Amino acid sequence: MTTPTEPADDPVNPVAASLAIARQPILDIKRAVFGYELFDRSLTNTAYSAASDAALLFNLLSNVDAEILSTRHPLFINCTHQTLAGGHLELIEPDRVVLEIPPMPPEQCDSEDIDTFMQTLAEVHKRGFRLAFDESVMTKPYADWLQLASFIKLDITKVTQTQVATIARQLAGNTKVQLVAEKVETAEQFEQIKLAGVKLFQGYWFARPVLIKGQTIRPAQAAIIQLINLVRKQASTVEIEEVFKRDPTLSFNLLRFINSAGFGLSCEITSFRHAVMLLGLKKLFRWAALLMTTSGSVGGSPAVGHIAVVRGRLMELLATELLAPEEYDNAFVVGIFSLLDTMLGLPLHEALASISLPQSVTDALLHDKGVLAPFLQLTLACENANDQLFAETAIALQLTGDQVNWAHLQALAWAENLTST
Repeated sequence: MTTPTEPADDPVNPVAASLAIARQPILDIKRAVFGYELFDRSLTNTAYSAASDAALLFNLLSNVDAEILSTRHPLFINCTHQTLAGGHLELIEPDRVVLEIPPMPPEQCDSEDIDTFMQTLAEVHKRGFRLAFDESVMTKPYADWLQLASFIKLDITKVTQTQVATIARQLAGNTKVQLVAEKVETAEQFEQIKLAGVKLFQGYWFARPVLIKGQTIRPAQAAIIQLINLVRKQASTVEIEEVFKRDPTLSFNLLRFINSAGFGLSCEITSFRHAVMLLGLKKLFRWAALLMTTSGSVGGSPAVGHIAVVRGRLMELLATELLAPEEYDNAFVVGIFSLLDTMLGLPLHEALASISLPQSVTDALLHDKGVLAPFLQLTLACENANDQLFAETAIALQLTGDQVNWAHLQALAWAENLTST
């Protein structure tokens, strides 16, 4: 295991030695976001590999904690034993941070080494950090570590459902410890693990569409789609106003938005026509797209809309570095509509068929081509920790890891503020 070092500047390859954060949600039984696991990764030449030590991440968080730590959800961070003993934890506050602690390496897996490291864990725990362990903490050699655990993460590719149920029964009377099932890939796995007694879940199952045969778009969604189509066709203010008059929830959301403190008006707006004129078609299109994303999904996870908003904002921020201004909003729409199949319970091509969208948007979403496609690929790589795709796409777009990382942090904070109001 190597000693953490500070990243060195590389004058030949500006992407090398940059930092980037990948983030994966941890969901509860209702499929709402409970917390996030953050992954630190580093670009080295043209290869992108997962960093084994969290020191770089702690250094990063010490500089941008106002952005990322503004989330109200716990942040899970992978650590090594060297990190815990190296003083990096002094850089961050423990309130919202959960440290994921690996078992001892094989060469140090005797009772003496485990007992010695217990002292380090106890000091970290005393500082206020919550600790998460893997399933090995349930074995006899690690019995003393269990008393410090707030979470136990179970990799369901390594632990059977029977073993999960056994661990859940063993912890049934321990109210201080919560189980987290990792690598949950399907709805069936989610249901099975839930029955076994687990209440927190991590994986890609929640963002995959459950297609419902004959599913129709709900009235509120139909009104939003109609509004988007009218805006795209540059319809008259009178025609657009009629959509709001026919849908009270749509009109309520518009007036609430335009009269919010963030919009900065000195007087209250009560007329739909006045609101539409003040917004203008460009902002109205963006607002309607956002509203569709945050208005809920058909039998899906409440986290889906939030993830879509993060994608949209991240794509927009990345596009501003490289594309013409007219593509900024298109990049935003690609991001938030990339989960439209999940939200509507329809195949993506069917969901998009009902909406009038720019060609660059449909090219990126349906055909993975065009000017916006690489930005979507990079955004997905940030989200799902696809190291190779991140490296290839970031380098192709001539974006450094620092640029992508900062945009990602801003997108997370922006989406958090948006969905919490």
